[in-house]
Amino acid sequence: MNRPEIESQNLSRICNEMLILSALAGGEKHGYQLAVDIEEKSDGFFRFNHGTLYPILHKLEKERLIEGVWMQESPKRKRKRYALTPKGRRYRKALLEGWREFARRFSEMIGGKGG
Repeated sequence: MNRPEIESQNLSRICNEMLILSALAGGEKHGYQLAVDIEEKSDGFFRFNHGTLYPILHKLEKERLIEGVWMQESPKRKRKRYALTPKGRRYRKALLEGWREFARRFSEMIGGKGG
């Protein structure tokens, strides 16, 4: 899989996708749990509200990077649990490589190399 382009125009989208895909790398989760896990793991630095999170999940599902399955959690409550697909795992790996390159070059540009 080709490495996704990480450009300033799509930085926010790619960042959000990477956070979600990485949270799912540890196993399936429903949307609310994804948001909680990301917030807790980042000590509150990264947060998702419903208006941001669910459109991203739907996009990733449409692209077959994740798969959502409705689960009956109680007699009156269903929740959709999301999991990475094999394509999503490959995309996450490629994206991670792109992030590392982006971070290295960004750090160099802002003076991270003794500047």
